Amino acid sequence: MAKKIPLTQNKTVGHSIAVLFFILVGYSFYIAAGNMNYVWKWNSVPKYFAYEETLSVEAPIDGKLVFEDNKYFVDGDEKVELSNLDKSFSFDYEVGEEVYSGDSVASKEEMHAGPVLSGLWVTLKISFFALLLTLVIGVIVALMKLSSMIFLRDIATVYITIVRGTPLLVQIFLFYFIVANIFELERIVAGILSLGIFFGAYMAEILRGAIVSIDKGQLEAAKSLGISNFQAMRYIILPQAFKRALPTLVGETISLVKDSSLVSVISITDLTKVGKEIVANTFSPFETWIVIALLYLTITSTLSYLGHVLEKRMAAKGGIS
Repeated sequence: MAKKIPLTQNKTVGHSIAVLFFILVGYSFYIAAGNMNYVWKWNSVPKYFAYEETLSVEAPIDGKLVFEDNKYFVDGDEKVELSNLDKSFSFDYEVGEEVYSGDSVASKEEMHAGPVLSGLWVTLKISFFALLLTLVIGVIVALMKLSSMIFLRDIATVYITIVRGTPLLVQIFLFYFIVANIFELERIVAGILSLGIFFGAYMAEILRGAIVSIDKGQLEAAKSLGISNFQAMRYIILPQAFKRALPTLVGETISLVKDSSLVSVISITDLTKVGKEIVANTFSPFETWIVIALLYLTITSTLSYLGHVLEKRMAAKGGIS
């Protein structure tokens, strides 16, 4: 006789209760917002992502619309070319008709990326380059901490202590107002450097711990086979260390993406800065910040999923341990 599963452990019932809970929470916020006499403006949200712009070409002088040599002109006291006007436009006048100065001769609709997509691109770009810098710094500093040379260990220790002991926001200001001014760096470079250096300290400690966890016998076996320390670290130790540290590395990457929102304080137009500008212009904070939060959640959830897939593939090839 099959064992009866308790109702609290039934997947269908459990998932249904969880969904109902979140629906009730969302509805409660909606009712609370209604009591604030808040006017929802969800119809304006699509314009945050893409919007249609009307381009029109006006007649510069009074005259007749003519078409010669695949170009459009207004022929009046003088012949003036209507630049950037082609057959993709919808014409309000036909060739040969009289037009007057300031009249809209033709127009067309063009789609443009909205501010949210532009901010999303900046956030992804900053996060990507900051992550590359984080990995490079993390590996170098981790190896410095494990070095037999005392001065390298001291440099790495001081770096990690200072960076991990001060807030990221303060470091962003220091890089922007001091380092960027001294070396004449663009603000986006200052943002990438501050993020990379900050998370590089955490990455170094994660990798150091993973490297130390590898059995020392492997390094000694490599030496007995005539493999240099550099080759052993590159081909034997580091690959295993990355496998063991992968879940934590993914977590640090997610934290980096979320904390990249802090670069908005130095006027980098990332997702967070775009959100502030939209709220200032439209007075619709609820819709705006919900959309911004969902975009950050989409990025971090994607990273989490990719990390899970990579972890499973590594486990299938021999395991993490």
